[in-house]
Amino acid sequence: MSVLARRRKTRPVNAADRLARSLRALAHTGSTSRVLNLVEIEAKSGQRPEYAEHPLFKNRVLNSALILKHRVRNDDVYLFDEARPLATKIIIPFDRTDLGLGGRSVFVGQRGWIEMLADACNASGRLTRDLTVLHAIDALPSLDPFLLREHLRQHELTVAHCYFALSPADLDQMQGFVGMEIGHLIELAYGDQGGARRSQAGRMVEALLAADFDERLSPLRLTLGMEGHSFKDGVFAWKGLLYYKWMLTRLWPLLTRICEELDRLVVTGFRDETDERYVALARRRLQAALPIERQAILRTLKIYDDAFEQLVRNRRPQAFREFLLSAPELFLNLGERVGAIAHIASYWRYRFAEGQPLTADAEEAVDLLQDFETSLAIPLNP
Repeated sequence: MSVLARRRKTRPVNAADRLARSLRALAHTGSTSRVLNLVEIEAKSGQRPEYAEHPLFKNRVLNSALILKHRVRNDDVYLFDEARPLATKIIIPFDRTDLGLGGRSVFVGQRGWIEMLADACNASGRLTRDLTVLHAIDALPSLDPFLLREHLRQHELTVAHCYFALSPADLDQMQGFVGMEIGHLIELAYGDQGGARRSQAGRMVEALLAADFDERLSPLRLTLGMEGHSFKDGVFAWKGLLYYKWMLTRLWPLLTRICEELDRLVVTGFRDETDERYVALARRRLQAALPIERQAILRTLKIYDDAFEQLVRNRRPQAFREFLLSAPELFLNLGERVGAIAHIASYWRYRFAEGQPLTADAEEAVDLLQDFETSLAIPLNP
């Protein structure tokens, strides 16, 4: 088949493909920061009234697909008119009961993708609303449920709660975390009003997390001298940074354990020295790369921390205003990095549950380590 023909067709994902095997492993794990598993969501929530009333996608085939955040590799570059490090990949399974059989895949934004998607989804009508949802998803650096939910709400897209895996307990914990983070800011915005200030503080945290850009955020907007879309976009990105900061408090201990467990992973059934050598080198590369990623993430968060300090300690709203104006770009950078390590943490713990043997055959170990290295953009040396 010619290159042109390959560009005009969705690419098959067959049973021997590394991704197909990974999808089979994900069949019962739900979604992660890199994978939105609509197959599993349908299995768990398909009978709920809200699932039918407010689906993510109106097209039924598309609404039982898998959506992935995929780092664009060398053999994917030709599909796009412009260079991009991250793409949104849609996989339509051949059989929803066995993801290992593979499916048809297409990237959002690749040449001719709308026609390919319509063909793969047997779409007899227009996909206008579904394309709007896909464009909104494509604009995000990861598929973290909290950020995905709020981003869709920003675009006035009503979607059932069952599509977002963030639990009520997580929301409560994050609300407490955000309250502690912005306590001093609330004092600056509302002044010394005692109990009234505490009441206003609760309303402000609720407004910030609910993405309701109404009068409850007016004191902050006036303090910063911002208005319009710049304030709305900046606050959304700020909330995203706070979400990642909260999420990282749970990820760091797990990633430390994963670095230790990599040494204890027992790999069986090597067929040749190349795979054995790769696994040995990949362990070391990952153990070195994860701390480097942590430092890069902390450097990005320090930009926020410094600007926030200037606002609440030194009463310099201009510094935080400048931060909010640059926050969307920081948010995208941080989201890609946090999404990668969150995927590693969640998938590793799914595959090797606490207290279970750290054992995998060579084929699975190579797949797993290559997936993690690709997530962190580590060169895949032999």
